[in-house]
Formats: sequence, C-alpha cells, structure tokens
Amino acid sequence: MPDLAQTQPSAFVCQGGLVKSRSTFIMQPGQALELLNFEPDIEGGYRRINGFRRHINHIVPQTSASTEKVLMTTFFNNNIMAARGEKIFTSASTELSLAIASGTGMTGSGTITVDSTTGFSSSGTLQINSEIFTYTGKTSTTFTGVTRATSSTTAADHVVDDAISESWTERDTGRTSADKYKFERFNFDGNEKIIVVDGTNAPTVFNTSFSATDVSESDVAGAKFVTAFKNHMFYAGKSTIPQTVVFSQPNDEDAFSGGSGAGSIKVDDTITGLKVFRDGLFIFCENRIFKLTGSSSSDFAVTPVTRNIGCVNGDTIQEFAGDLIFLGPDGLRTVAGTARIGDVELGTISSNVQSIFDQNLIDSALFESVVIPDKTQYRIFFSKKNTGEDSTKGVACVMKGEAFEFSELKGIKPSSTDTFVEAGDVYVLHGGFDGYIYRQEKGNDFDGTAIAGRYRSPDLTFQDPGIRKHMQRVIINYKPESAISANMFVRYDYESKDSARPAAYALNSTDVVAIYGTSTYGATSSTTGTYGGPSQPLVRQAVEGSGFAVALRINDDGTTAPYSLKGFQLEYSLGARR
Repeated sequence: MPDLAQTQPSAFVCQGGLVKSRSTFIMQPGQALELLNFEPDIEGGYRRINGFRRHINHIVPQTSASTEKVLMTTFFNNNIMAARGEKIFTSASTELSLAIASGTGMTGSGTITVDSTTGFSSSGTLQINSEIFTYTGKTSTTFTGVTRATSSTTAADHVVDDAISESWTERDTGRTSADKYKFERFNFDGNEKIIVVDGTNAPTVFNTSFSATDVSESDVAGAKFVTAFKNHMFYAGKSTIPQTVVFSQPNDEDAFSGGSGAGSIKVDDTITGLKVFRDGLFIFCENRIFKLTGSSSSDFAVTPVTRNIGCVNGDTIQEFAGDLIFLGPDGLRTVAGTARIGDVELGTISSNVQSIFDQNLIDSALFESVVIPDKTQYRIFFSKKNTGEDSTKGVACVMKGEAFEFSELKGIKPSSTDTFVEAGDVYVLHGGFDGYIYRQEKGNDFDGTAIAGRYRSPDLTFQDPGIRKHMQRVIINYKPESAISANMFVRYDYESKDSARPAAYALNSTDVVAIYGTSTYGATSSTTGTYGGPSQPLVRQAVEGSGFAVALRINDDGTTAPYSLKGFQLEYSLGARR
C-alpha cells in the first residue's frame, strides 16, 4: 500500500455544466463530459433530477386512432384542458392529503381528504391510480359519500400526493385536420377566457363554463399563433398569409372593423411565433425578429430587432431569467443579447452543447419547452421526424449568475407542455405521445421507470500528463434529500481498452440531515434524517488502479430521491514518468 504521507490531494467543485464543444484536454475539472438527467443546481453542483408522474389518471380520449398524441396541455378555471386529435377536453384534478389503505372501508359513507375539490362536480366519479371511486358530495377539501372499487376495479393502497381526477369531458367538436394547438388566457371585459388556435380551424374561445364560440373572421381562420397585447387579440401563421399579423378591435377578440381599431401588419418574412415581453409584442420569423410597440392601431409601430437571425420554432420561445429565450438556426439565443449585439458575430448561449442542437435542428419535427421558475431552468425537448416518442430527448439550461450551464435529459417525452402557477404551486405539465397528462418535478422516477442518471468528469491529469498516478481514495461531497444509491467508476487513460478498469464502487449512504418541521426528534432513518448531521456529508471511498489520466463516472439507475454532487477530492501518489 502506498505511503499515505506521500499522498497528493486534488479537489474540484462541480460547476460549469455539460461541455461537448471542447477537447477533454482543455476542459475545467468541474465541468462534465457527460451529464444526463442531472441538472446544474442554482445552489451549486449537479442535482439528479426529479421524476414525473401521471397527473390525470384517465387517458385523454382519442378521436380516431390510439396513436394520437396530446396536442395541447394547459390549465384553465381549475381544470386541465387537453386536446387530442380534433377534440378538446377538460378534467378536474387534485392530490391526496391523507393516504388510503386498501383495507379502508368506504361503502357510501366514506370520505377522501384532498388538497382541494375546486373544479370537481358536486357528485360523480373519481380515479386514483387504477381504482375508481364514486362520491355523492364534497366540501372544500373532502369528497363525501365515497364508495370505492367501483366499475369492476380493485381496492388498492394510495399514498399522499397520489393524483385524483375526474373523467374527461368533451368541450369542442367539429374540428378537422387539427395541427399543433396554441392558446392564450385573457380578460378583456372582467370575464376570464381562453382562446385556442390549431393551424387549420377557426380560433375557438372558451368561457369559465367551457362553452365554446368560434371566431368568425376568415382572415384568422387557420391561424397558428395567438396572443393578447394592449387589449387587442393578435393572430398569425395562417398558411395563405404567412407574413401577416391580424389584430382585433380593442377588448373584443371577435371584432375586426378597421374603423374601430382592428387591422393587420405585414412583415417581410414568414412568422414562426408571437410573444409579449415587457412593453412590446415580439414577432419571431424564420430569419428575422421584429418588435411591435404602441397601444392601439393609431400608434402601433414595428421595428426590427435583427434581420439576420430568426426563430426555428415558436414552441421554443419562453420568458426566462428576465429575457426571452428561443431556438435560432445555430442554437439557443436570447432576445436581449440579439438586440444588444446585433448581427455581428453574435454567439449563442448554447455553444458548450452546440453539437446537440446541430443534430436535432436537422432531424427534429417537434419541439417543446418549459420553464421551471424556482430553479431558473429552461427545458427544451426534441423529437425526430417520423419517430416521435422513441427519439425524444432534451436539454436543461440553468442561469447561474451571468453564465448558462447545461445538461442532457432523456426519458421525458412531451408532445405538448405548459407551466403555470396555481395557489402558489408551480405546475410543469406535459402531454404524452401515449395520450396521458403528466406532471414534471414529481416523484423519484419516470412514472414507474427508473431515472438513468449519468455523470462523467473530464480526464484529469493533475497538470502533468507525463507522470503516472496511483489512486488511493475519492472523497465525494454531496447534498442528499434522502438515502442515495449509485455506483462510481474510476477510469484511466481516456478509457483506453488497455487501461485498468476497476469494478464499480457502490455509493450507499443514509446520511440525511434532519429538517426542522419534517423530521422526528430522536429518530434516525433514510427519511427522517439525523439530528446534527451534516447538510453536505462526505463519502470516502478507497479506490484502486493507476494511470496518467483519471476520470470519474457516477451511474444512478435507482428510484431514490434526488441528491446533488457538490465536488470531489482525489488522493493519489506519484509514480514514474512516462
């Protein structure tokens, strides 16, 4: 065994995110050569992501084929709205506040305690996982007169936070050949409404009772994009006038008299998206971006933001970190950066992971994006042409200080997305290719499938690639949210087939710090935590092998709670020079 007195330590913190654009020889030690289903953490390090779970237990009804994907997912008037095929549906949903055991008897007098019953009918049918219940009444937080295991289902155990939903209710018929749906919530007259466009049919307006009314103006039938700005409704993307924005009269989404304040604006490029941001309406095109300012048709003015950079797909546009982020032809960009720098040698913010975007820009037919505000995180998803769900992958972008850090995502497969805040809770929803609605940032797996987490460090030479290093120990600084179970691999000399390949080192820890208000005093477990325990404990792992360069891998295929990798210290002794 090497003399520990001769041990050389080398430590680095996990920062900088995924880097695919540089040689491993010039990467910073804290950057990642591989970072899959880990997210750059705004508190430092790389955090294994949360999972997702089914938010509505009922599949969205199909129009004609079971292969139809969910084309719209959003929230309106305490209901989830979803579109599949050529129809639009709603369903109320909530979550269990009190667990239900399979042995619990509910035969016409039982109750189910939930977060909220808002949006549910006064009586009806519920589904929790695969079990169906009926109820005869409700309070603000309970369903009453509950009978369980109806419709030939079986009583089962249900835990706190299990999703509860009503069956889907059809809200709109008569659509044909609907494409991707877009929507806008608005209030022009004191009444909340939502308007939906699908690229083929007339825009449809729903009130809080979900009564549907089509917009009658022929110039906006078939619009792909819709947004409210300065109490006008703006429509764009009609295939016969792809360069034209049409806007309604003030305070009326279905009135288009030019003499009363309606009108249209033509730009010199095909429109790919609309987005209101601060004092303007940004008009994204294939090769240009414009900004519309003013308050009415009398002073509306359009000015160019850039004439050489456009937006590939409007579904990538999001307000993020005090800016607008979008996918350009060469990667992710921000509007402020584009406007400030102009068109001269403007770099993308995604240069570190440019190879991912290069390939997906060529192959992708479907794009989706969401923002997770409390993490300052933007997620973009790609699906290849003619393959859809099987090819879907994504990228997470996190704003940390003045820099953007990235990681890859795989296993989240949205065909539609939306982020909204309800009663202080952030909901990140996606509709699936399989017809279900899912909520991201819930659970520790992908709706029952383990999350494949992968981290790989750069190849570390400790500033001297000509001297062999005999590895002795790796110390991992991490932040747990529960017990962790992962494997660490030590790899040598750029993972050459001729180099040593020690077996995996199991990283199993129950060191979880107790949290005031949630932990039980005097108890110690993987869930309650340890009083006085460190918030960022250390795993000390003796290792074997030697090489001129060394890299660390972390593989996690479990269903435990997330944890953050904060940093590593490698201890080694020096051998002979090459």
